[in-house]
Amino acid sequence: MSPVLLFILGVIFVAIGIAASIALHEVGHLLPAKLFKVRVTKYMIGFGPTVWSKRRGETEYGLKAIPLGGYVSMIGMYPPNKEDGTVRTSSTGMFQSLASDARSLAHEEIGPDDENRVFYRLPVWKKIIIMLGGPAMNLLIGVVLTAVLLMGFGTASQTTTIADVSKCQVKAGETVDPDSADCKPTPAAAAGLLPNDTITSFDGKAVTNWDELTGWIRASAGRQVSITVERGGATVSTTVTPVLSARPVLGPDGRQAKAADGSLQYQDVGFLGIGAQTALVQQPASSVLPMAGENIKQVAGVVVNLPERVAGVAKAAFSEEPRDPNGPISVVGVGRVAGEVAAMEEVPLQSRFAALVGLLAGLNFALAVFNLIPLLPLDGGHIAGALYEGARRQIAKLFGRPDPGAFDIAKLLPVTYVVAVLLMGMGALLIYADIVKPVNLFG
Repeated sequence: MSPVLLFILGVIFVAIGIAASIALHEVGHLLPAKLFKVRVTKYMIGFGPTVWSKRRGETEYGLKAIPLGGYVSMIGMYPPNKEDGTVRTSSTGMFQSLASDARSLAHEEIGPDDENRVFYRLPVWKKIIIMLGGPAMNLLIGVVLTAVLLMGFGTASQTTTIADVSKCQVKAGETVDPDSADCKPTPAAAAGLLPNDTITSFDGKAVTNWDELTGWIRASAGRQVSITVERGGATVSTTVTPVLSARPVLGPDGRQAKAADGSLQYQDVGFLGIGAQTALVQQPASSVLPMAGENIKQVAGVVVNLPERVAGVAKAAFSEEPRDPNGPISVVGVGRVAGEVAAMEEVPLQSRFAALVGLLAGLNFALAVFNLIPLLPLDGGHIAGALYEGARRQIAKLFGRPDPGAFDIAKLLPVTYVVAVLLMGMGALLIYADIVKPVNLFG
């Protein structure tokens, strides 16, 4: 199959995955809304003109022309104006008009039998459950896909099979010609170890994983030990003497640690001169939630520093600076990454498919975290409004005051529109950057 076709298939796979994630996000709002008897008038995937719709019961289900989101319309999202016979004064007349328009739209479909089926009359906890339903659905999708990735495909892990054998002993930063007299054979080369040998025992102990073997090698400097390998179906035994060598000290992030003066850190340990092959190794169910938690933590770190990250994207897009591979990307960037992964013919098909599943899992975690930002029109903004309503009612009850009623979230529509404009601007910037200065994840 040609790389171009593989690229297209990768993009299509992720596009379908994104559409399904959006659709299920809205299902997360739809189901609790119907459970709590709120009348839902529309369930739509996308924005813009409707290309297909069908009414089932009281809800119209449909697809819009622009598949970049979705929404669920519930009647009575905003409480009506209090009819107290007075004219509400405001120093921001345009904003007051926006709130009034929103209320009129929210109530235009309310019939005489819907008085107890409006959203604003729900208890606070029901409002929160409805608005949490979307992000919760994305979290669930992310966890399920993470389980498929770890337990079904596995993760790339070092195996006990040798990938390469270094011919010469060299110090950090040095190179030696293997054919020159300066080449001093590594212990592995001197013992006749070969690529594709699978190490089965070391110093009389059964070898089950690479990390364990590495620890034994590091602790055996200057001591002759036995080693057994499987080679072409036969068992080969020999002896090796690990030499003392300065090896990099790795930090928790997997990068080489630095000393207080900024210099790279090394430590003298036993060294053989072999590298490990990698393969997909299935992981236990206990690894799913920790991995999901780590992904959520990484996404949250990006979201917390989003203004700074977006500024970095803008600087890179309009200068010669490279893009931050850990920064935000648009759907265009996600599609490009998916296509590049699918087109990597040198990588086994199973590994490529696993990478695409992992990409969709990460995207769902990102959707969940991003939607929980406490700003309208995001789900987190509605949750924050419900929490404020609950707190206001509790304070009134505590001091013996009348119930202030439902919080009129329509008053925050000016902020909503500002946030919406900023989000659209950010999206446009990320799309532009992903076209002119895409993230380079593969070197």
